Amino acid sequence: MMIDRRTLLGAGMTAAVAAIIGGRAFSAPKETFAYTLSDAEWRKKLSPLAYQVLRQEATERAFTSPLNKEHRTGTFTCGGCALPLFSSKTKFDSGTGWPSFYQPLPRAVGTSTDRTLGMSRTEVHCSRCGGHLGHVFDDGPPPTGLRYCMNGAALAFVAKA
Repeated sequence: MMIDRRTLLGAGMTAAVAAIIGGRAFSAPKETFAYTLSDAEWRKKLSPLAYQVLRQEATERAFTSPLNKEHRTGTFTCGGCALPLFSSKTKFDSGTGWPSFYQPLPRAVGTSTDRTLGMSRTEVHCSRCGGHLGHVFDDGPPPTGLRYCMNGAALAFVAKA
C-alpha cells in the first residue's frame, strides 16, 4: 500500500490536534488523594465554575475573581477541601488578572507537568484533594522568583480574626 504525502500530512495533523486536545491522555496515571468525593458529590458541593476549574482543569476568565481585590490579612484555602494553601503575606499583584502568590504554605500544593495547549507548563494542584488550582511560572518576585498564578474560583479566603 502506497501512502502519498497528503495522506501522511493529514494523519500527522490529526495526531497533533488529538495530542493537543487530549493533552494528558499520555501522562502518568492520576495520583490518589486523602480527600476524595465522587463526581456527583463534587458537582453538588461546588459552583459550576469552581467544578470546571477544580475538577476539569478549566481556567476562569482573567480579572473576574473577587479575590484579585482581597487585601486583608488571612489565608487562601482550597475551594474544594478547605486546605490552607497560601498566606496573604505572599500575595502580589502580577497584573495577569489572577490571584498570584510567590510561595505556598508547606506541603499545601503539588505539581505536575501540563502539556495541553501544545506547550509544557507546571500545573499546581491541592495536595489534599487534587483540585486544579492554576500554574506556577518562574517570573515572580523575590524571594522565590516564582509566580503561583491561581484561579480565584479554586480558592476561598479566610480572614484573620
